[in-house]
Amino acid sequence: MPAQASGVDSPPTTSFAEFAKRADYSLLESLQADPQATADGNDHRPRQVFSGHYVPVTPTAIPAPEYVAHSPSLFDELGLSDGLAQDDEFRRLFSGDISVAREPMRPWGWATGYALSIYGTEYIQQCPFGTGNGYGDGRAISVFEGIFQGHRWEMQLKGGGPTPYCRGADGRAVLRSSVREFLAQEFMHALGVPTSRSLTLYMSRSETVRRPWYSPNSRSFDPDILVDNPAAITTRVAPSFLRVGQLELFARRARSEAHPGALNELQMIVHHLIERNYRPEIDPALPFSDQVVELARLFRQRLTALVAHWIRVGYCQGNFNSDNCAAGGYTLDYGPFGFCELFDPRFQPWTGGGEHFCFFNQPVAAEANYQMFWAALRLLLTDNAEALAKLDQLRDGFSETMEQEIEAMWASKLGLAHYDAELVNELLELMVLTKVDTTIFFRKLSSIPENLAALQASFYLPSPEPLDARWSQWLQRWRNHITGRGDVPGISAAMKRVNPTVTWREWLVAPAYQQAGLGDSSLIKELQQVFSHPYDELSAELGVNYDRLKPQDFFNAGGVSHYSCSS
Repeated sequence: MPAQASGVDSPPTTSFAEFAKRADYSLLESLQADPQATADGNDHRPRQVFSGHYVPVTPTAIPAPEYVAHSPSLFDELGLSDGLAQDDEFRRLFSGDISVAREPMRPWGWATGYALSIYGTEYIQQCPFGTGNGYGDGRAISVFEGIFQGHRWEMQLKGGGPTPYCRGADGRAVLRSSVREFLAQEFMHALGVPTSRSLTLYMSRSETVRRPWYSPNSRSFDPDILVDNPAAITTRVAPSFLRVGQLELFARRARSEAHPGALNELQMIVHHLIERNYRPEIDPALPFSDQVVELARLFRQRLTALVAHWIRVGYCQGNFNSDNCAAGGYTLDYGPFGFCELFDPRFQPWTGGGEHFCFFNQPVAAEANYQMFWAALRLLLTDNAEALAKLDQLRDGFSETMEQEIEAMWASKLGLAHYDAELVNELLELMVLTKVDTTIFFRKLSSIPENLAALQASFYLPSPEPLDARWSQWLQRWRNHITGRGDVPGISAAMKRVNPTVTWREWLVAPAYQQAGLGDSSLIKELQQVFSHPYDELSAELGVNYDRLKPQDFFNAGGVSHYSCSS
């Protein structure tokens, strides 16, 4: 949900001049800039950033930007006219040309540093300086923060050119990854999963970016060729882009006494996080120590609910490090993500992710990220034993809270009044043994079928008779739970509100970004339409494409069943 701010609904914004008046930069006003930064934002080479919460930096525009897509849903929520997406100044800003900025806008954007931990282990190896002072937004540049329809939003370019954190890379994003992120954010929002959002997508056919990728029909695990891709910039929108890794960075500096103001910088960013993402739920009259404890409680609540949502819809983050964990408790950074088609608890689409970030391990990864969040907050409470004890209790109770969220999620997917471990565990075993399509299976189940035949459309292979017998027994036991509650139609309708009709299928998305590279965005628009109502029954025409099992040719296909983070 967007952060609350003062204001009321207003007439649609139809011009760039009106859009500019929405500017309101709480981050730049309340946090500290890197004291070594340039005044004009001309700061594009890798360097160490020792202090400060952000670095002013100008984005690098892509040449001859072409409109690819925008989100009508988000435009409507922000009170923006759809025509703005084609406005020259609007297009220039969100394709990286910040020279169009007018008062009260700032003539530069900003990038932020953060730390990296993987499963609670701190890393600095990715920093080219070996210190951790060079890790952060390498190609993500925020260019606007403002108030729309009474809510505060931050707008960030992905692929807007290099920043001091670029580690020597080009700061660009390819059209392929930009289309994926653009579509995925709005799909997740339509699924009811807290997430960053997509505003616009522009591309350039006169600037290309070379990345490792997969040759046609490749069965290689790793990319096997270099491909020139059109450069693109997608704008993602969120109440803030504060990450657990940012708090972690300032906590590391405070512990090591990296500079005299390190602890104060940590306190400032925690206060800013409360203001941006939690203020409606945290009383500002409370002592700061109590606000910190309440922040920890609310973040635990949001994070555990978020991961339960991910598993509900079959989503795998792929790389759920602390720097990819939004401190506001929503999905952020759609890089090596995927959606589980063939049900597999170990599903992991990213070749660099490993099993520790697989589908069913996401609750454990979330707990490790919460541990880093807790450790950062703890530094602000060292003189308050009572607050520390409460904070520690929240950490100690994370796994139980996570378990409760997961159990409630399975109960809702199965239409149960209460979680039944035996029933759920046997179902998951049967789904693995039978090679079931996750989305199709649960949608078929939502109709409360009387016999197994109705579910077999979700099976990738015919099941042997002994397995069919187990399925029939399970189905009967489950139906007894359902029919025993009465109102079977009502239970079916409730199940259909949590078990979507469609899912993200990479083999259907790949043609969309391939055609977009040739100037044809019609498939992107079709996917936008399908993804905008994921719980509705599909028409027969759309069902032919979007309600079917993954074709055999796409199993083990490089760039479709698995992919590197070559974005």
